[in-house]
Amino acid sequence: MIAARRPVRRTTPLGRPVRLTLIAGTAVLGTMLTACSGAAASDSESDKGHAAASASDAKISVNLRGAQAAPGTPVKVTLGTGKLKAVTVSADGGEALTGRISADGRTWTSDRPAAPGITYGVEAKNTEGGSARAGFTTAAADKVNKLSLAPGKNTTVGVAQPLSVVFDNPVKDKAAVEKALKVSTSNNTEGSWGWLQDYSGKDRVDWRPKEYWKSGTKVTLDADLNGIDSGPSGGWFVRDYRTTFTIGADQVVKVDLDRHRLALKRDGKTVMDVPMSAGTPGGEKASWRGTAVLMAKEGTINMRSETVGLGDAYDKMVDSSMRLTWSGMYAHAAPWNAAYFGVANHSSGCVGMSDANAAALYQQVRVGDPFEITGADAKGTVAEGNGYGAWNVSWSDWQAKSAL
Repeated sequence: MIAARRPVRRTTPLGRPVRLTLIAGTAVLGTMLTACSGAAASDSESDKGHAAASASDAKISVNLRGAQAAPGTPVKVTLGTGKLKAVTVSADGGEALTGRISADGRTWTSDRPAAPGITYGVEAKNTEGGSARAGFTTAAADKVNKLSLAPGKNTTVGVAQPLSVVFDNPVKDKAAVEKALKVSTSNNTEGSWGWLQDYSGKDRVDWRPKEYWKSGTKVTLDADLNGIDSGPSGGWFVRDYRTTFTIGADQVVKVDLDRHRLALKRDGKTVMDVPMSAGTPGGEKASWRGTAVLMAKEGTINMRSETVGLGDAYDKMVDSSMRLTWSGMYAHAAPWNAAYFGVANHSSGCVGMSDANAAALYQQVRVGDPFEITGADAKGTVAEGNGYGAWNVSWSDWQAKSAL
Protein backbone atom coordinates (compact mmCIF):
# COMPACT_ATOMS: atom_id res chain seq x y z
CA MET A 1 0.00 0.00 0.00
CA ILE A 2 1.22 3.51 -0.76
CA ALA A 3 1.99 5.31 2.48
CA ALA A 4 -0.25 8.20 3.47
CA ARG A 5 1.20 11.65 3.19
CA ARG A 6 1.83 13.71 6.28
CA PRO A 7 -1.47 15.20 7.50
CA VAL A 8 -2.03 18.87 6.74
CA ARG A 9 -4.09 20.99 9.10
CA ARG A 10 -6.61 23.52 7.89
CA THR A 11 -9.50 25.34 9.51
CA THR A 12 -13.18 25.09 8.63
CA PRO A 13 -15.44 28.14 8.63
CA LEU A 14 -16.51 27.09 12.13
CA GLY A 15 -12.92 27.11 13.41
CA ARG A 16 -12.74 23.29 13.79
CA PRO A 17 -9.51 21.64 12.55
CA VAL A 18 -9.78 19.26 9.58
CA ARG A 19 -6.95 16.87 8.71
CA LEU A 20 -6.63 15.79 5.05
CA THR A 21 -4.79 12.63 4.04
CA LEU A 22 -4.27 11.78 0.34
CA ILE A 23 -3.82 8.14 -0.65
CA ALA A 24 -4.16 5.90 -3.69
CA GLY A 25 -6.89 3.36 -4.36
CA THR A 26 -9.08 3.89 -1.30
CA ALA A 27 -9.53 7.21 0.49
CA VAL A 28 -11.34 8.60 3.51
CA LEU A 29 -12.66 12.10 3.79
CA GLY A 30 -14.66 14.21 6.19
CA THR A 31 -13.62 15.42 9.63
CA MET A 32 -10.53 13.19 9.36
CA LEU A 33 -9.09 11.29 6.35
CA THR A 34 -7.37 7.92 6.78
CA ALA A 35 -5.88 5.45 4.34
CA CYS A 36 -8.53 2.72 4.43
CA SER A 37 -11.09 1.11 6.67
CA GLY A 38 -8.50 -1.24 8.12
CA ALA A 39 -6.21 1.68 9.04
CA ALA A 40 -8.90 3.86 10.58
CA ALA A 41 -8.69 2.25 14.04
CA SER A 42 -4.92 2.57 14.09
CA ASP A 43 -5.06 6.26 13.21
CA SER A 44 -7.68 7.01 15.85
CA GLU A 45 -5.71 5.16 18.50
CA SER A 46 -2.54 7.10 17.73
CA ASP A 47 -4.36 10.41 17.78
CA LYS A 48 -6.46 10.15 20.92
CA GLY A 49 -6.63 13.94 21.18
CA HIS A 50 -9.19 13.84 18.37
CA ALA A 51 -11.31 10.94 19.57
CA ALA A 52 -14.55 12.87 19.16
CA ALA A 53 -13.64 13.76 15.60
CA SER A 54 -12.72 10.15 14.81
CA ALA A 55 -16.17 8.97 15.80
CA SER A 56 -17.65 10.92 12.89
CA ASP A 57 -15.13 9.88 10.19
CA ALA A 58 -16.64 9.68 6.67
CA LYS A 59 -14.90 6.96 4.67
CA ILE A 60 -14.61 6.94 0.87
CA SER A 61 -13.74 3.85 -1.16
CA VAL A 62 -13.18 3.36 -4.91
CA ASN A 63 -14.10 0.01 -6.45
CA LEU A 64 -11.10 0.03 -8.83
CA ARG A 65 -7.53 0.22 -7.57
CA GLY A 66 -3.95 -0.70 -8.32
CA ALA A 67 -1.99 -0.83 -11.56
CA GLN A 68 -3.98 -3.61 -13.24
CA ALA A 69 -7.58 -2.67 -12.51
CA ALA A 70 -10.21 -4.38 -14.62
CA PRO A 71 -11.40 -2.22 -17.55
CA GLY A 72 -14.99 -2.34 -18.71
CA THR A 73 -16.31 -1.58 -15.22
CA PRO A 74 -17.96 1.69 -14.18
CA VAL A 75 -16.07 3.58 -11.48
CA LYS A 76 -17.96 3.64 -8.18
CA VAL A 77 -17.05 5.92 -5.29
CA THR A 78 -18.76 5.15 -1.98
CA LEU A 79 -19.04 7.40 1.07
CA GLY A 80 -19.39 5.79 4.49
CA THR A 81 -21.39 8.58 6.15
CA GLY A 82 -22.53 12.04 5.14
CA LYS A 83 -23.13 13.19 1.57
CA LEU A 84 -20.98 13.64 -1.48
CA LYS A 85 -20.84 17.08 -3.04
CA ALA A 86 -18.81 16.33 -6.17
CA VAL A 87 -16.61 13.63 -7.69
CA THR A 88 -14.16 14.15 -10.56
CA VAL A 89 -12.50 11.27 -12.43
CA SER A 90 -9.75 12.51 -14.75
CA ALA A 91 -7.92 10.34 -17.27
CA ASP A 92 -4.26 10.51 -18.26
CA GLY A 93 -4.25 9.68 -21.96
CA GLY A 94 -8.00 9.24 -22.21
CA GLU A 95 -11.39 10.86 -21.71
CA ALA A 96 -12.50 11.99 -18.25
CA LEU A 97 -15.48 10.11 -16.86
CA THR A 98 -18.70 11.85 -15.98
CA GLY A 99 -21.12 10.34 -13.49
CA ARG A 100 -23.98 10.77 -11.07
CA ILE A 101 -24.38 10.98 -7.30
CA SER A 102 -27.07 8.72 -5.91
CA ALA A 103 -30.23 10.15 -4.35
CA ASP A 104 -28.96 9.47 -0.84
CA GLY A 105 -25.62 11.18 -1.58
CA ARG A 106 -23.64 8.12 -0.56
CA THR A 107 -22.31 6.90 -3.93
CA TRP A 108 -21.12 8.25 -7.25
CA THR A 109 -21.10 6.02 -10.33
CA SER A 110 -19.54 6.85 -13.69
CA ASP A 111 -21.80 6.96 -16.73
CA ARG A 112 -19.33 4.88 -18.72
CA PRO A 113 -16.90 2.09 -17.92
CA ALA A 114 -13.20 2.62 -17.38
CA ALA A 115 -11.27 2.10 -20.63
CA PRO A 116 -8.26 -0.21 -21.00
CA GLY A 117 -4.74 1.09 -20.45
CA ILE A 118 -5.70 4.40 -18.84
CA THR A 119 -4.50 5.98 -15.59
CA TYR A 120 -7.39 7.59 -13.74
CA GLY A 121 -7.35 10.12 -10.92
CA VAL A 122 -10.29 10.35 -8.52
CA GLU A 123 -11.07 13.43 -6.45
CA ALA A 124 -14.06 13.42 -4.12
CA LYS A 125 -15.52 16.22 -2.02
CA ASN A 126 -18.20 16.00 0.63
CA THR A 127 -20.72 18.57 1.77
CA GLU A 128 -18.66 19.32 4.90
CA GLY A 129 -15.68 20.59 2.94
CA GLY A 130 -13.51 17.49 3.11
CA SER A 131 -11.75 16.12 0.04
CA ALA A 132 -9.61 13.17 -0.96
CA ARG A 133 -7.79 11.81 -3.97
CA ALA A 134 -7.15 8.30 -5.21
CA GLY A 135 -5.87 6.76 -8.40
CA PHE A 136 -5.70 3.54 -10.39
CA THR A 137 -4.59 2.26 -13.78
CA THR A 138 -6.58 -0.18 -15.89
CA ALA A 139 -4.98 -3.18 -17.55
CA ALA A 140 -4.10 -2.71 -21.21
CA ALA A 141 -6.21 -4.41 -23.89
CA ASP A 142 -4.76 -7.72 -25.02
CA LYS A 143 -6.67 -7.35 -28.31
CA VAL A 144 -8.29 -4.31 -29.94
CA ASN A 145 -11.43 -4.30 -32.08
CA LYS A 146 -12.01 -1.60 -34.70
CA LEU A 147 -14.81 -0.78 -37.10
CA SER A 148 -15.73 0.85 -40.39
CA LEU A 149 -18.68 3.25 -40.67
CA ALA A 150 -20.96 4.09 -43.57
CA PRO A 151 -22.00 6.56 -44.77
CA GLY A 152 -19.03 8.86 -44.51
CA LYS A 153 -18.97 11.88 -42.23
CA ASN A 154 -20.77 15.05 -43.38
CA THR A 155 -22.10 13.41 -46.55
CA THR A 156 -25.48 13.70 -48.25
CA VAL A 157 -27.04 10.36 -49.15
CA GLY A 158 -30.19 8.88 -50.61
CA VAL A 159 -33.39 7.95 -48.79
CA ALA A 160 -32.54 4.23 -48.48
CA GLN A 161 -29.03 4.56 -47.04
CA PRO A 162 -28.68 2.65 -43.73
CA LEU A 163 -26.18 3.36 -41.02
CA SER A 164 -23.79 0.44 -41.37
CA VAL A 165 -21.06 -0.67 -38.95
CA VAL A 166 -18.63 -3.45 -39.93
CA PHE A 167 -16.32 -4.82 -37.22
CA ASP A 168 -12.76 -6.01 -37.74
CA ASN A 169 -13.16 -8.83 -35.20
CA PRO A 170 -16.14 -10.94 -34.10
CA VAL A 171 -18.63 -9.37 -31.71
CA LYS A 172 -19.84 -11.89 -29.13
CA ASP A 173 -21.47 -9.43 -26.74
CA LYS A 174 -23.76 -7.82 -29.29
CA ALA A 175 -26.11 -6.37 -26.67
CA ALA A 176 -23.31 -4.45 -24.92
CA VAL A 177 -22.09 -3.05 -28.24
CA GLU A 178 -25.57 -2.14 -29.47
CA LYS A 179 -26.32 -0.26 -26.22
CA ALA A 180 -23.32 1.97 -26.94
CA LEU A 181 -24.58 2.92 -30.43
CA LYS A 182 -26.82 5.98 -30.21
CA VAL A 183 -28.68 7.29 -33.26
CA SER A 184 -30.30 10.72 -33.19
CA THR A 185 -32.27 12.37 -36.01
CA SER A 186 -33.66 15.82 -36.62
CA ASN A 187 -37.24 14.51 -36.86
CA ASN A 188 -37.35 11.53 -34.46
CA THR A 189 -37.24 8.96 -37.23
CA GLU A 190 -38.27 5.48 -36.10
CA GLY A 191 -35.68 2.82 -36.81
CA SER A 192 -33.90 -0.24 -35.50
CA TRP A 193 -30.50 -1.92 -35.43
CA GLY A 194 -30.20 -5.34 -37.03
CA TRP A 195 -27.22 -7.72 -36.82
CA LEU A 196 -26.10 -9.60 -39.90
CA GLN A 197 -23.08 -11.08 -41.58
CA ASP A 198 -21.39 -8.81 -44.06
CA TYR A 199 -20.56 -10.18 -47.52
CA SER A 200 -16.94 -10.23 -46.34
CA GLY A 201 -17.91 -12.65 -43.56
CA LYS A 202 -17.42 -10.07 -40.79
CA ASP A 203 -19.95 -9.13 -38.13
CA ARG A 204 -22.02 -6.12 -39.07
CA VAL A 205 -24.89 -4.12 -37.61
CA ASP A 206 -27.10 -1.76 -39.65
CA TRP A 207 -29.63 0.83 -38.51
CA ARG A 208 -32.45 1.41 -40.97
CA PRO A 209 -35.63 3.46 -40.63
CA LYS A 210 -39.01 1.74 -40.65
CA GLU A 211 -39.61 3.42 -44.00
CA TYR A 212 -37.35 5.38 -46.34
CA TRP A 213 -35.82 8.48 -44.77
CA LYS A 214 -37.56 11.81 -45.28
CA SER A 215 -35.59 14.19 -47.45
CA GLY A 216 -33.65 16.72 -45.38
CA THR A 217 -33.33 14.55 -42.26
CA LYS A 218 -30.09 15.07 -40.36
CA VAL A 219 -28.66 11.94 -38.73
CA THR A 220 -25.95 11.48 -36.11
CA LEU A 221 -24.38 8.30 -34.78
CA ASP A 222 -22.47 8.43 -31.50
CA ALA A 223 -20.70 5.11 -31.01
CA ASP A 224 -19.56 5.39 -27.38
CA LEU A 225 -17.56 2.18 -27.49
CA ASN A 226 -14.40 3.07 -25.59
CA GLY A 227 -14.13 0.58 -22.71
CA ILE A 228 -16.56 -1.99 -24.18
CA ASP A 229 -15.40 -5.60 -24.49
CA SER A 230 -16.74 -7.19 -27.69
CA GLY A 231 -16.22 -10.67 -26.25
CA PRO A 232 -13.90 -13.67 -26.72
CA SER A 233 -11.65 -13.36 -29.81
CA GLY A 234 -13.09 -9.89 -30.49
CA GLY A 235 -11.11 -7.63 -28.20
CA TRP A 236 -11.71 -4.26 -26.58
CA PHE A 237 -12.81 -1.02 -28.18
CA VAL A 238 -10.36 1.71 -27.23
CA ARG A 239 -11.99 4.76 -28.82
CA ASP A 240 -15.35 6.31 -29.65
CA TYR A 241 -16.67 6.96 -33.14
CA ARG A 242 -19.03 9.59 -34.53
CA THR A 243 -20.52 10.27 -37.93
CA THR A 244 -23.13 12.66 -39.24
CA PHE A 245 -24.95 12.81 -42.57
CA THR A 246 -27.96 14.38 -44.29
CA ILE A 247 -30.66 12.80 -46.43
CA GLY A 248 -30.88 14.26 -49.92
CA ALA A 249 -33.65 14.37 -52.51
CA ASP A 250 -36.41 11.77 -52.48
CA GLN A 251 -35.25 9.65 -55.42
CA VAL A 252 -36.11 6.07 -56.35
CA VAL A 253 -34.89 4.12 -59.38
CA LYS A 254 -37.43 1.60 -60.70
CA VAL A 255 -36.02 -1.34 -62.68
CA ASP A 256 -38.65 -3.51 -64.42
CA LEU A 257 -37.04 -6.75 -65.57
CA ASP A 258 -40.15 -7.85 -67.47
CA ARG A 259 -40.60 -4.60 -69.41
CA HIS A 260 -36.85 -3.99 -69.78
CA ARG A 261 -37.23 -0.40 -68.61
CA LEU A 262 -35.52 1.79 -66.01
CA ALA A 263 -37.18 4.89 -64.55
CA LEU A 264 -35.87 7.54 -62.16
CA LYS A 265 -38.55 9.10 -59.94
CA ARG A 266 -37.95 12.25 -57.90
CA ASP A 267 -40.56 13.34 -55.36
CA GLY A 268 -42.92 10.84 -56.98
CA LYS A 269 -42.53 12.27 -60.49
CA THR A 270 -40.83 10.44 -63.34
CA VAL A 271 -37.82 12.41 -64.56
CA MET A 272 -36.26 9.66 -66.66
CA ASP A 273 -37.60 6.49 -68.34
CA VAL A 274 -35.24 4.57 -70.61
CA PRO A 275 -34.85 1.12 -72.16
CA MET A 276 -32.34 -1.26 -70.63
CA SER A 277 -31.25 -4.88 -70.65
CA ALA A 278 -30.58 -6.78 -67.42
CA GLY A 279 -29.15 -10.21 -66.63
CA THR A 280 -29.92 -13.24 -68.80
CA PRO A 281 -32.57 -15.26 -66.94
CA GLY A 282 -32.34 -18.92 -66.04
CA GLY A 283 -28.92 -19.10 -64.39
CA GLU A 284 -26.16 -17.29 -62.55
CA LYS A 285 -26.17 -14.47 -65.11
CA ALA A 286 -29.66 -13.38 -64.04
CA SER A 287 -30.06 -10.16 -62.05
CA TRP A 288 -31.16 -9.94 -58.44
CA ARG A 289 -34.63 -8.66 -57.60
CA GLY A 290 -35.68 -6.65 -54.55
CA THR A 291 -34.32 -3.34 -53.31
CA ALA A 292 -30.63 -2.74 -53.89
CA VAL A 293 -29.17 0.49 -52.52
CA LEU A 294 -26.65 2.40 -54.62
CA MET A 295 -23.36 1.72 -52.82
CA ALA A 296 -20.91 3.73 -54.89
CA LYS A 297 -20.53 5.67 -58.13
CA GLU A 298 -17.32 4.18 -59.49
CA GLY A 299 -17.17 5.80 -62.93
CA THR A 300 -15.07 3.99 -65.51
CA ILE A 301 -13.78 0.65 -64.21
CA ASN A 302 -12.43 -2.60 -65.53
CA MET A 303 -14.98 -5.41 -65.27
CA ARG A 304 -13.72 -8.98 -65.55
CA SER A 305 -16.00 -12.01 -65.48
CA GLU A 306 -13.48 -14.07 -63.47
CA THR A 307 -14.12 -11.87 -60.41
CA VAL A 308 -17.77 -12.97 -60.25
CA GLY A 309 -17.25 -16.63 -61.12
CA LEU A 310 -18.25 -16.43 -64.80
CA GLY A 311 -15.04 -17.65 -66.39
CA ASP A 312 -13.48 -15.57 -69.18
CA ALA A 313 -16.76 -14.30 -70.65
CA TYR A 314 -15.69 -10.64 -70.62
CA ASP A 315 -12.94 -8.19 -69.75
CA LYS A 316 -14.09 -4.63 -70.49
CA MET A 317 -13.59 -1.01 -69.45
CA VAL A 318 -17.09 0.09 -68.47
CA ASP A 319 -18.33 3.68 -68.14
CA SER A 320 -20.84 5.22 -65.70
CA SER A 321 -20.55 2.26 -63.32
CA MET A 322 -22.92 2.35 -60.31
CA ARG A 323 -22.38 -0.46 -57.78
CA LEU A 324 -25.53 -2.11 -56.39
CA THR A 325 -24.19 -5.23 -54.61
CA TRP A 326 -20.90 -6.63 -53.31
CA SER A 327 -21.44 -9.66 -55.54
CA GLY A 328 -20.94 -7.51 -58.62
CA MET A 329 -24.29 -6.26 -59.88
CA TYR A 330 -24.02 -2.76 -61.36
CA ALA A 331 -26.04 -0.35 -63.44
CA HIS A 332 -23.76 0.98 -66.20
CA ALA A 333 -23.27 1.87 -69.83
CA ALA A 334 -23.33 -1.17 -72.11
CA PRO A 335 -23.29 0.01 -75.76
CA TRP A 336 -22.21 -3.47 -76.95
CA ASN A 337 -25.64 -4.75 -75.84
CA ALA A 338 -27.71 -2.10 -77.66
CA ALA A 339 -29.72 -4.63 -79.67
CA TYR A 340 -31.37 -5.88 -76.49
CA PHE A 341 -32.27 -2.56 -74.81
CA GLY A 342 -36.01 -2.56 -74.15
CA VAL A 343 -36.32 -5.96 -75.83
CA ALA A 344 -34.75 -8.70 -73.70
CA ASN A 345 -32.53 -9.33 -70.69
CA HIS A 346 -29.23 -10.40 -72.14
CA SER A 347 -26.33 -9.40 -69.88
CA SER A 348 -24.11 -11.06 -67.30
CA GLY A 349 -26.23 -9.79 -64.41
CA CYS A 350 -25.92 -6.00 -64.61
CA VAL A 351 -28.44 -3.40 -65.74
CA GLY A 352 -27.08 -1.99 -68.99
CA MET A 353 -28.08 1.17 -70.90
CA SER A 354 -26.84 3.33 -73.72
CA ASP A 355 -23.85 5.57 -73.04
CA ALA A 356 -26.06 8.68 -72.99
CA ASN A 357 -28.74 7.21 -70.71
CA ALA A 358 -26.22 5.69 -68.29
CA ALA A 359 -24.34 9.00 -68.09
CA ALA A 360 -27.58 10.90 -67.43
CA LEU A 361 -28.57 8.50 -64.66
CA TYR A 362 -25.07 8.55 -63.18
CA GLN A 363 -25.17 12.34 -62.99
CA GLN A 364 -28.50 12.45 -61.14
CA VAL A 365 -28.39 9.59 -58.64
CA ARG A 366 -26.51 9.62 -55.34
CA VAL A 367 -25.18 6.98 -53.02
CA GLY A 368 -28.05 5.69 -50.89
CA ASP A 369 -30.72 5.91 -53.60
CA PRO A 370 -32.82 2.71 -53.79
CA PHE A 371 -33.00 0.66 -56.97
CA GLU A 372 -36.31 -1.22 -56.73
CA ILE A 373 -35.96 -4.22 -59.04
CA THR A 374 -39.09 -6.17 -59.97
CA GLY A 375 -39.96 -8.91 -62.45
CA ALA A 376 -39.77 -12.64 -63.01
CA ASP A 377 -36.39 -12.75 -64.76
CA ALA A 378 -34.35 -12.87 -61.52
CA LYS A 379 -32.26 -15.43 -59.65
CA GLY A 380 -33.44 -14.40 -56.17
CA THR A 381 -33.64 -11.46 -53.82
CA VAL A 382 -30.74 -9.27 -52.71
CA ALA A 383 -29.51 -10.57 -49.32
CA GLU A 384 -29.10 -8.23 -46.34
CA GLY A 385 -25.30 -8.44 -46.34
CA ASN A 386 -24.83 -8.28 -50.12
CA GLY A 387 -24.59 -4.52 -50.17
CA TYR A 388 -27.48 -2.89 -48.29
CA GLY A 389 -30.31 -5.38 -48.57
CA ALA A 390 -32.08 -4.59 -45.30
CA TRP A 391 -35.10 -3.26 -47.20
CA ASN A 392 -35.87 -6.79 -48.38
CA VAL A 393 -36.68 -7.83 -44.80
CA SER A 394 -40.05 -7.00 -43.24
CA TRP A 395 -40.02 -4.39 -40.47
CA SER A 396 -40.93 -6.90 -37.76
CA ASP A 397 -38.28 -9.36 -38.94
CA TRP A 398 -35.71 -6.57 -39.05
CA GLN A 399 -36.50 -5.50 -35.49
CA ALA A 400 -36.03 -9.12 -34.40
CA LYS A 401 -32.41 -8.90 -35.57
CA SER A 402 -31.64 -6.38 -32.83
CA ALA A 403 -29.67 -7.77 -29.88
CA LEU A 404 -31.84 -5.69 -27.54
